[in-house]
Amino acid sequence: MNRAMPPDRARIGLVEDDPVMGGSIVQRLELEGWDVIWWQTGSQAVGEIAGIAGALDLVICDIRLSDISGETVFEELARQPNVPPFLFVTGFGDIDQAVRLMRSGAVDFMTKPFAMDDFLKRIETGRRATRAGLRLNDYVLGQSPAIQHAENLIHRYAAHDLPVLVTGETGSGKEVAARLLHQLSARASEPFVAVNCAAIPTDLLESEIFGHEKGAFTGAHQRHLGYAERAKGGTLFLDEIGDMPSALQAKLLRLIESASFSRLGGETQVPFRARIVTATHRNLNPGEASGFREDLYFRLAVLPVDIPPLRQRPEDVVWFLGRFLEDAVGRSDVRIRGYSSLTEEAALAHPWPGNIRELRNRVDRAVALATSEWLMTADLFPEKAAPTTSQRFVPLSDVRNAAERRQIERALEHTGGQIIKAAELLGVARTTLWEKMTRLGMRY
Repeated sequence: MNRAMPPDRARIGLVEDDPVMGGSIVQRLELEGWDVIWWQTGSQAVGEIAGIAGALDLVICDIRLSDISGETVFEELARQPNVPPFLFVTGFGDIDQAVRLMRSGAVDFMTKPFAMDDFLKRIETGRRATRAGLRLNDYVLGQSPAIQHAENLIHRYAAHDLPVLVTGETGSGKEVAARLLHQLSARASEPFVAVNCAAIPTDLLESEIFGHEKGAFTGAHQRHLGYAERAKGGTLFLDEIGDMPSALQAKLLRLIESASFSRLGGETQVPFRARIVTATHRNLNPGEASGFREDLYFRLAVLPVDIPPLRQRPEDVVWFLGRFLEDAVGRSDVRIRGYSSLTEEAALAHPWPGNIRELRNRVDRAVALATSEWLMTADLFPEKAAPTTSQRFVPLSDVRNAAERRQIERALEHTGGQIIKAAELLGVARTTLWEKMTRLGMRY
């Protein structure tokens, strides 16, 4: 079947020591209209890619090479400016290593053997879209670097069928992230079935997830198809998985390992075709006394993604404030032109314990009760409204401390928690930053 030539002539680098596979890949990519440079050793690739990194749209790299590993190739080149995206090719036994590489910045991985059509799609998706090396993404989860990093991971994970564990505080948007993952995947046309494990009574949860046969228990008058069966070939999203009873955790583990299950009261094995995505606000890591099965955790957290809390994403506070205000006004007859700068400052200073859910609820309430064309601080935070003039003001030291805390948190977020680099961004000495963090009660 003839394929249309790509809109521009992509330049692809290939690091593959197998002459048969390498030759086959080169031949097919050149037929697609792409330029290919082939390196048959990792050391040769490291030496030459550094000089032409800006001219490459993608590097396809085998993890197991004859001289050095593909991971070493990536680590060496990741130190260079304008490094091209990396797509790794690996055997099934190296999946853990490939996932680790994706967390470090690789764009994708594929396991051998693979279908060539799927391989070509991954290349087209993974290669950078501009010669400057910047990928053109329309982010939907937020504008902050922290959430965009998480969204980039979701885009990479969408091409795989491995389980995904979404972590984050209550209200931070874990289900929204899971739905985005489903929409980006090849399963988008199949059902997305969400189950809140904390909202269903313990004695009903097993029947709700796995279904039951007629007569399985008192009141079971007919066969009931559970969420696992209703998900078909789509996505089964198990929210608050940390609240799942231990007995049911064992059955979920069997479901993952055998890709089948039996309804409650039944003996027939039902095939399970959906992808499992789970979410929790708890720390389920082994050794943290979470009470969660360690073996199940490792099966669920093959591809993890963490959704940062809203207080660590000041750019998203303003972004969501504007979006939620527009949505709320559109649903009502109230005429509101926008929000004041004081309201924005108050929103940035608020810790948002309820995260995005709290922000949406506050905006909806504010729009319903507002008496002005502009959303004011007291509309968004009525509990902070002071009855007297003297109580409307806070000490300047408190304002200064809140502003310093906000800037320090942003700097630490930007540097990944590295205090020395954060101090450089803030223009203060490292010891000064330590003293300020200690005074503000911040962890480091």
